[in-house]
Amino acid sequence: MQHLNQQYHHRAGGADDHRRTIISVAPAADVKPGRLEPEVFYKAVTDQGINFFTGVPDSRLKDFCAYVTNNTTSQDNVITCNEGAAVGLASGYHLASGKVPMVYLQNSGLGNMVNPLMSLAANSVYSIPMLLLIGWRGEPGVKDEPQHLAQGAITEEMLACMGIPCEILPKDETEMQELLTRATNHFEMNKSPYAILVKTDTFTKYSLPEIKAPFPLTREEALVKVVDCLGDQDAVVGSTGMLSRELFEYRVLMQSGHARDFLTVGSMGHASSIALGIAQQKPSRQVFCLDGDGAVLMHMGAMATIGQQGPSNFKHIIFNNGAHDSVGGQPTEAGNHENFDFCGIARSCGYKEAMVASTPEEIEEKVRILREAQGPVLLELKVKLGSRSDLGRPTRTTHENKSDFMEFLKD
Repeated sequence: MQHLNQQYHHRAGGADDHRRTIISVAPAADVKPGRLEPEVFYKAVTDQGINFFTGVPDSRLKDFCAYVTNNTTSQDNVITCNEGAAVGLASGYHLASGKVPMVYLQNSGLGNMVNPLMSLAANSVYSIPMLLLIGWRGEPGVKDEPQHLAQGAITEEMLACMGIPCEILPKDETEMQELLTRATNHFEMNKSPYAILVKTDTFTKYSLPEIKAPFPLTREEALVKVVDCLGDQDAVVGSTGMLSRELFEYRVLMQSGHARDFLTVGSMGHASSIALGIAQQKPSRQVFCLDGDGAVLMHMGAMATIGQQGPSNFKHIIFNNGAHDSVGGQPTEAGNHENFDFCGIARSCGYKEAMVASTPEEIEEKVRILREAQGPVLLELKVKLGSRSDLGRPTRTTHENKSDFMEFLKD
């Protein structure tokens, strides 16, 4: 694996209208923009009476989320499986305490939040105040990955359409304090959500302490062992995040092409449903869903559908490092290896078999069993947190990926 990493390392690598409720705050002319310290923002938020945090971590917010995780209890900072659940949890908190919670998320998560925001928290329904802290991926004018561009372009409009006032978080402390005061006034007067958009490089760096997992392999090392055990006609659906990036780079290293792999670069949590759709239509192909623990948790109901549909060619492999690795290493519930059991969940959903592996030898043995078994079957790989600092991104477009993969699936 060291040789593999060395080879990787040396490889070259709309206009505003009258409906909008967005508030823009221009920075003071005599203030040089720097970065906001997570501790300063956290103190300013708690000074406003906001002491409960929940949501799904994001790369734009990772430093602030890390500070919150490291400086609050697990009861006061609950990382939920998806963003809609965070709105529900925040609503319950407000109903019981009368206080305003914070919900943090990436803007892609707005799609998971629309229903509870509009049918629960909205002023015309239960009128529940909450501060939405939203990492702005795909911000117009800023280079980003294709899965973020469409969502980023309409983020402000989505919030405006829902009647949620929105400001961009200033890096200047005085302006930040003024923003939070306006948000507090909104909560008192309107008792409804208020949003803050966070651009790239807003916060200074803050990292969580390193987690030492008792497993020998990283996700990438385990991925290599899995891929080496697959057949040339096996179809692969890679989950959102670093796993798909690692899969792409390993295919480059091995010069084996990319046609066998569908990379789920966005739509977190839906890789298994994509794989199910493929498995049902191509019963002669083995279909492997290479998933992540955070992604599975986000829409875990898909496992029930998979189990009850019962495709015999569906093979589900979950790489469980107990963290949202690509957005700062915030913990997931699946990291509690004593009390959380993906295998038990899979069996209860109707999977024919479920297994666990963590060593190279176990992976080879279990993937061999997986290929021969009647599905749906699940293999949970328990791995260490972390990835290479020089990990690249796919160099082929999403449309090229789709075209090649569809050609590969033709009988």
